[in-house]
Amino acid sequence: MAAPTSQLVSDGPCESVRARRARRFIVGIAAVAALGGALFGYDTGVISGALPFMEGHFGLTSLGEGIITSALLIGAAFGSLIGGRMSDALGRRNSLLWAGAVFIGGALAVALAPDVPFMTVARFVLGLAVGSASVITPLYLSEIAPPHIRGRLVSFNSLMIVSGQLLAYLINAFLAQWAAWRWMLGLAALPAVALFVGLFFLPDTPRWYISKGRQDDAARVLRRTLPAGDVPAELARIDHARSLEAYARSGGWQQLRTPWIRRLLLVGIGLAAVQQITGVNAVVYFAPKILASTGLGTGASITATIAIGVISVLATALGMSLIDRVGRRPLLLTGLAGMTVSLGLLGAAFHLPHSPAVSVLVLGLMVLYMAFMQGTLNTGVWLLLAEMFPLRVRGLAMGAAVFMMWLVNFAVALAFPLLLDAVGAGTTFWLFGVMCVLSLVFCRRYAPETKGLALEDLEHELRKTAGPAPATN
Repeated sequence: MAAPTSQLVSDGPCESVRARRARRFIVGIAAVAALGGALFGYDTGVISGALPFMEGHFGLTSLGEGIITSALLIGAAFGSLIGGRMSDALGRRNSLLWAGAVFIGGALAVALAPDVPFMTVARFVLGLAVGSASVITPLYLSEIAPPHIRGRLVSFNSLMIVSGQLLAYLINAFLAQWAAWRWMLGLAALPAVALFVGLFFLPDTPRWYISKGRQDDAARVLRRTLPAGDVPAELARIDHARSLEAYARSGGWQQLRTPWIRRLLLVGIGLAAVQQITGVNAVVYFAPKILASTGLGTGASITATIAIGVISVLATALGMSLIDRVGRRPLLLTGLAGMTVSLGLLGAAFHLPHSPAVSVLVLGLMVLYMAFMQGTLNTGVWLLLAEMFPLRVRGLAMGAAVFMMWLVNFAVALAFPLLLDAVGAGTTFWLFGVMCVLSLVFCRRYAPETKGLALEDLEHELRKTAGPAPATN
């Protein structure tokens, strides 16, 4: 079947108007849907500034810090499963609406928490929304984007995640002078309201509509994103992909037993674990604590994390510009190599005597590590997870992979404060460096390349190649 052009070319005044409308439509979708990514970033990043003040308010131990931090993450693990299944049943848009409502309630609950048990439960509930959005937002964007900009549009969600973290760092630094940690946590309700309201003006994705037999709705959305002549071919392509899955028995979990789909799922789960075992969220959640261990004061440590947020945004923007040109695998491999070197140097820096110069060195190496991480691995993994699964199990399979991501995230967040106390920051970061080496071996062997293919063509290619042979450069 011939591929549609998927390009918004101009063949005259009418087509030029259509192209401009399509661009505005896609930008509007990205802006609203990616608020889910911004909330993901804000709610995970804000704890780094709130935690030092919560320690004194609630009398937290290292274990208590880990429990409050990781409560959101275990909620996110279950939220990713809920979100994946719900997005297949109710639609990507309606599932995001649900997540937006939980974001609002969860943000207000954590801001008003009177004690540690209430705070833990509230952050678990907020985590349900974070986990759901972490699955549904890239899924929504990948399915509604034309193939030639899919990488950039889905990666825009990664940019919004790190932008949300940067916003959290900025607000933390501003409010730290008043120790206003409740305001730090509660301000997340504002973008949650914007997400909830904005979603009422968006459609669902053509692929979900077709999966429910709603061809007219699918065609209506495609006419807003593609040249008119490409719409029939794209409808046929998506419908053909569904027919290829007709041999599979009903029931999403049963379809995961199909050998080639099961292999893809295992690779996806591996990629999700790789993103977390390499240490990124130890830096995101505990950067002020790490810097304070070098001798910096609490206020200075919180302010210094702004540099981490800024470089994360810039690196993600660079990764977005490269990912559709150089491909997913080269970014993953390059990033993991750079992260390995950065973590090795960072571990060594903690064995130097404490001084202002060492604090600056540690901050600089953390920034270097985050530049490699956010510009390559983080961007590439989220995009691959949104692209690599077949239509009928896409939400479920991505939910299962992201469930593993959040479980590993939970384990890292719970263990990191205890590791700092037990073996010190230097050894802890060397352990993350070892994880980077193992992850590099895994990605070189198994990570697929999805650059430049329509989702349905990609499904056909992965079906052919998901055999026992490893991926090659």
